[in-house]
Amino acid sequence: MLIIVILACSGWAGGFVFFVQTVSKIATAPDRKTQAIVVLTGGSLRLQAGLDLLSRGLAEKLFVSGVHRGVDVAELLRISRQTPKALDCCIVLGYAADNTRGNAQETAAWMDKEGYRSMRLVTANYHMPRSLFELRQVLPNADIIAHAVSPVHVKLHAWWISPGTAFLLAREYTKLLLARLRSVWQPVRDAARALVP
Repeated sequence: MLIIVILACSGWAGGFVFFVQTVSKIATAPDRKTQAIVVLTGGSLRLQAGLDLLSRGLAEKLFVSGVHRGVDVAELLRISRQTPKALDCCIVLGYAADNTRGNAQETAAWMDKEGYRSMRLVTANYHMPRSLFELRQVLPNADIIAHAVSPVHVKLHAWWISPGTAFLLAREYTKLLLARLRSVWQPVRDAARALVP
């Protein structure tokens, strides 16, 4: 049992280091156009980046997933100090999601409704791997470009001496592992249930 625990911890630690390296080196295509820009709520930098991309004409529409109920486009633009008349025609808000998996499902439904097959995903750098994983589960044929923003409080360059950043990264990595396990386990569980009369 002790050997199993040691191996599990070693595997988690090795994967975690790889995860941090991946997060710090997310590549993007800053000038490539897509049909849609999708922003996952959770930080002001994400929305500002999405609005900037839309104002530069890099997509037809901007979809903001996970918006609190009661917030409309004009309020969102006011908060972000943008001119409503210039952008509000091309912004769609999603209110159904309250977690990353929900973001993916809500985005997939909207993309299908619009007939879109390409999108630029805007979220925080540490959140990007799990967001991409969840989206690719429900949009396997979509062309998804990662557009990571870097929150100032996330100190990737020195995460090992920043307890807050280290905890945030460890939590996000663990959530990614759980999402991957769920994607493997759920089909097995569904198949087993189908066999039960």
